Amino acid sequence: MKISEIYNMDIYSDAGQYLGEVRDAIVDLEKGEVSRLLMEEWKNSNREEVKKILQHKSILFRNIKNVGDVVLVSASGQAARQSESAASAEASDLASR
Repeated sequence: MKISEIYNMDIYSDAGQYLGEVRDAIVDLEKGEVSRLLMEEWKNSNREEVKKILQHKSILFRNIKNVGDVVLVSASGQAARQSESAASAEASDLASR
């Protein structure tokens, strides 16, 4: 499956809760894999906005259970909650690219 095929797909938790739509993705080029799906575009966002998107509007790709008509994620990984420092570090890394 191409990453472009999942854009605009609905995202649901395995408990049936609607979480949002796939708007963007973060690809780790070094590993050659998708690391996150974003429910909000992060282009042209400042560091604080990127941090908020990563904390509240993203899904770690490893938490995805299935991709079919919708993207299904494990309930424990719904919003990819992270510690403040981890989200800050990732936001800094993305902002520097």
